[in-house]
Amino acid sequence: MASLKTGGLIMIPLVICSLLVWAVACAKWLAIRNFKRELSLMAQKIPALLSEKKIHEAKGLCQMVECLGPSMEAMLQGPGDNSEMWKSRVGRRLTEAFVDLRSSMWILGTIGPSAPFIGLFGTVVGIIKSFESIAATGKSGFNVVAGGLAEALVATAAGIMVAVMAVVLYNYFQTRFTELQGRTRHLLEDFMDVMSERKLESKESLLKEQVR
Repeated sequence: MASLKTGGLIMIPLVICSLLVWAVACAKWLAIRNFKRELSLMAQKIPALLSEKKIHEAKGLCQMVECLGPSMEAMLQGPGDNSEMWKSRVGRRLTEAFVDLRSSMWILGTIGPSAPFIGLFGTVVGIIKSFESIAATGKSGFNVVAGGLAEALVATAAGIMVAVMAVVLYNYFQTRFTELQGRTRHLLEDFMDVMSERKLESKESLLKEQVR
């Protein structure tokens, strides 16, 4: 509390920025945990349902999950007559899922580069107060300027600390999202291969029946 008071009024926006950073970090951590749980569930359940041709059950399972649901439902619709459109549709749903997951990341991306400037503003204010003290007393001793310098240094340190937290967390979550998106895309592509093979087998069976 003493440091907050020493930093002056500029500490108020820095404290708010710090709280925002940790609020976003907690929200993204929970989102990643839920997404990984859904991904693990889909990886375990969908292959067995596809092998047993239980498409309706698979779609019902997809409706129970939030993040991956639209992507999996688009995949389970099958290639139809145009496999390229099917793959494109699945890709769009996956992109939309990760756009939602990355929402509010702009807060970390904004606070990271902005916090040092807020701290620098506090530095300038502290130095101005030091000069005002010199002008008011007509003296230039350390005791006269100590209050302003302390405010300047505390504000600078706080701004740097908040910025470092925001940048580290931003890069961490961006890396995790990229990794998850790659894993999810590969999983969907595997499922799509299974769906395509199943459709091809159905066509071959139909041709054999027609020949007979």
